[in-house]
Amino acid sequence: MNSSDRIERKILLKADPAQVWQALSEAERFGRWFGVALAGQQFIPGQRARGAVTYPGYEHLTWDVLVEQMLPQELFSFRWHPYAIDPAQDYSAEPSTLVRFELEEHAGGTLLRVTESGFDGIPAERRLKAFRMNSRGWDEQMSNIENYLQQG
Repeated sequence: MNSSDRIERKILLKADPAQVWQALSEAERFGRWFGVALAGQQFIPGQRARGAVTYPGYEHLTWDVLVEQMLPQELFSFRWHPYAIDPAQDYSAEPSTLVRFELEEHAGGTLLRVTESGFDGIPAERRLKAFRMNSRGWDEQMSNIENYLQQG
């Protein structure tokens, strides 16, 4: 696959797979480190999850994903419209990207891999900006989940 089509990040977290899985798969916990209000929601494969973005500067946005897969302590994935930040634009007709969180037990913790793929399907006028912004965003989110887990 083309390197412009996917973003990949990995981090070794000092937490066991069960703790990392909770931070990913329980919507309210996910929202705490990811920056989205998901109180009272659950992630269920085949269903949407939506919430107000709480990240500074993006509070006017609604986070909206379609949960794909949940394999306990192995894989959590969802689809979304990357960098869909213009509230006046309807992104629903665009292809979505697939975000996959993969967990692997590792000495001293859990290796978390995040892959977002499908950027080649995003309209050309938005593709590069979406890729760049999400690439930077995933760097930040890796730190966010690490900090969240350290706070226990």
